[in-house]
Amino acid sequence: MAFLSHNINHLFITFIIFCSFCSCYSSINDTITLSKSLKDQDTITSNSTNFKLGFFSPINSTNRYLGIWYINETNNIWIANRDQPLKDSNGIVSIHKDGNLVILNKQKGDIIWSTNISTSTNSTAQLDDSGNLILRDINSGETIWDSFSHPADAAVPTMRIGANKLTGKKITFVSRKSENDPSSGHFSASLERLDAPEVFIWHDKNIHWRTGPWNGRVFLGSPRMLTEYLFGWRLDHDGDGTDYITYNFADKTKFGILTLTYHGTLKLVEYINKTKFLSLEVDQNECDFYGKCGPFGNCDNSSVPICSCFEGFEPKNLVEWNLRNWTNGCVRKEGLNLKCEMLKINGSSELKQDGFLVHHFMKVPDFAKRLDGNQDECRKFCLTNCSCVAYAYDPYITCMYWTGELIDLQKFPYGGVDLFIRVPAELVADTVVSNSNKKEKGHKKSFLIIPIIVGIGAFILVICSFLWWKKSSTRDRGRQPRNSIIGEEKQMKLDELPLYDFEKLEIATNYFHFGNMLGKGGFGPVYKGVMEDGQEIAVKRLSKASGQGIEEFMNEVVVISKLQHRNLVRILGCCVERGEQMLVYEFMPNKSLDAFLFDPLQKKILDWKKRSNIIEGIARGILYLHRDSRLRIIHRDLKASNILLDGDMIPKIADFGLARIVKGGEEDEANTKRVVGTYGYMPPEYAMEGLFSEKSDVYSFGVLLLEIVSGRRNSSFNHNECSLSLVGFAWKLWLEENIISLIDPEVWDPYYESSMLRCIQIGLLCVQELPRERPNISNVVLMLISEITHLPPPGKVAFVHRQNSKSTESSQKSQQSSNSNNNVTLSDVQGR
Repeated sequence: MAFLSHNINHLFITFIIFCSFCSCYSSINDTITLSKSLKDQDTITSNSTNFKLGFFSPINSTNRYLGIWYINETNNIWIANRDQPLKDSNGIVSIHKDGNLVILNKQKGDIIWSTNISTSTNSTAQLDDSGNLILRDINSGETIWDSFSHPADAAVPTMRIGANKLTGKKITFVSRKSENDPSSGHFSASLERLDAPEVFIWHDKNIHWRTGPWNGRVFLGSPRMLTEYLFGWRLDHDGDGTDYITYNFADKTKFGILTLTYHGTLKLVEYINKTKFLSLEVDQNECDFYGKCGPFGNCDNSSVPICSCFEGFEPKNLVEWNLRNWTNGCVRKEGLNLKCEMLKINGSSELKQDGFLVHHFMKVPDFAKRLDGNQDECRKFCLTNCSCVAYAYDPYITCMYWTGELIDLQKFPYGGVDLFIRVPAELVADTVVSNSNKKEKGHKKSFLIIPIIVGIGAFILVICSFLWWKKSSTRDRGRQPRNSIIGEEKQMKLDELPLYDFEKLEIATNYFHFGNMLGKGGFGPVYKGVMEDGQEIAVKRLSKASGQGIEEFMNEVVVISKLQHRNLVRILGCCVERGEQMLVYEFMPNKSLDAFLFDPLQKKILDWKKRSNIIEGIARGILYLHRDSRLRIIHRDLKASNILLDGDMIPKIADFGLARIVKGGEEDEANTKRVVGTYGYMPPEYAMEGLFSEKSDVYSFGVLLLEIVSGRRNSSFNHNECSLSLVGFAWKLWLEENIISLIDPEVWDPYYESSMLRCIQIGLLCVQELPRERPNISNVVLMLISEITHLPPPGKVAFVHRQNSKSTESSQKSQQSSNSNNNVTLSDVQGR
């Protein structure tokens, strides 16, 4: 027995030593310390294993460089000694006694490269999961240097390009000299013009290309830039006066490397689940080169020649211009009233007025100045400011104006803005008369044609109307009356809502340009628009390819036009023209809740106070639908992407295409053979049997409440072996009395902990398996505002465990193939 006891003790001690070794190894595998250096053939690996730091040689070169790469050496994202290469494999990376990270030649002892910080301190260097090499003070934990702030030629998610207004310090990217020579090349990229920030690419010290100002969604001068792939562009500000632009992906399975190439273009390589699936380069044409047509010269790549002068302007040097040397640009034919002189007209003193000619789809000139105000105020300011020569307006940037020569003008086939250039009043009048004459000639030509077309059209319309009436009468005589109120309501006329003109919506949304797209669901895309009077709108354009379409369109018109509540999105009107169905809503500047809640950067904005207000606002909106509106409405598609946020982060329930108007008491159920909604938010009785009631919305609200508290998607557990969903995971933690670990670490605060736990319990009560056990929405609101102080313990919730049958697996694959990545609405799933 003593022998056995001795062996057990020996094994136990060995196990402890082994665990300690593993622990130590894992803690330093991503770190360089004073006692642990990195030799030439060694690497350190980030904790996620996505990034490595080590020495490498480019193709056809024996030079050795210290770099960071994603997955393999060909995907290099950073180089330390790009301009001080090692000629052999004697390099070593270590922490110097002064605290700097250095590259040494171990034979000679020379320092080849250093982080070059001036403060002497004890430090460590760690490669983190974003690919950033961070040098930290051991004592304080403070970052004293990092590779993201000293980039090479490549940007990755969360990496910054920025500039400090106070110090002038910039984070600048510099291209390679050639494809296989990583030393500093001739092109660099930096953030400039911080009043209306834009990215500049420089060729040595000369401006090569610029993006145009950032307007919160796109760069105004770069309609071909990669914003359709990089939806996560954003502008932020540091407390120390630094403005910076970053990009990121909402889908964490994606990763991108955006590179400034050695010939001055931008190239994006994108990965999904570490597999490369996209590689493209932003091409440049002649008009993209800075100032191609000189001052006041307009560059249009679709015309020959590409340079022209605006109306009221002429080439400064006609001989050079005809030889296609456009550098001197254009000058005015007639001067402006820049002194604002008072002229005697008809015996009284009046101010000589200039006017503006508008040019559409323009890249705004360089050196824009900003002024807060709407479009009308912008025009008035420019007109009364004697030095103002042009203005433009964007809802995000507001008023931009120019007082000197207009440099780097370009006309696009789409995108850009309307640029208003100041000209003498006489030229504006002549232009108006000229346009009127053209219209008059057109009217004369069509004088005889129009009556004929109208007559034929009227005749066809009468015949079609008669045939349609006959068919409808026959069909209606044999039709049984429908029980659902929605059937009656669909007979309403569209003219009960304001009708919008298709052409005006086209102009407002920049011809439905992808840069104006706010999002896309199962029924089609939603675009931001700005009407002529400056009103911001959101236009939901039903997809012609959608199998849903007109039924949901009419349903939404019927339902939402009858509703008025601060927590419901407001419909402004509709458009039914050219075979299109569009709904026009009030614009929500903060987009949808999921854009904040599930984004690792944006979620920081949602502190607990904001989240609790959002939860209560959604609940009150549902209460209005179920109890207080003139119609009793079940939404049937409540989810984070259907909760919009206004400028004050007040939630608005949106997307009523699947809503149903019902009669009867709160426990009444309706049955449908067409199960519609979003997997994960559907209660079991609806997903499996087609039964829906008010408790269906309560279930969806419970899922949404758990998502808001945890900051995690309900569907983010698809590959978790223990739980099918967030609901199942929360139930598991509840049973383990560990529910506190569900709270989003970004929002956890001991002061609000009891409130967070209360919300989780309410969420679990809402997602109980049996509808009769779920509270109605009235009680949910009372629970949230603490009018009901004692909460009952939740019973078994729905969809707890993962099913392992082949049929379930097949069903999930089918769901994935019919779903987009953003959990779009499903329809036509047959209930049992």
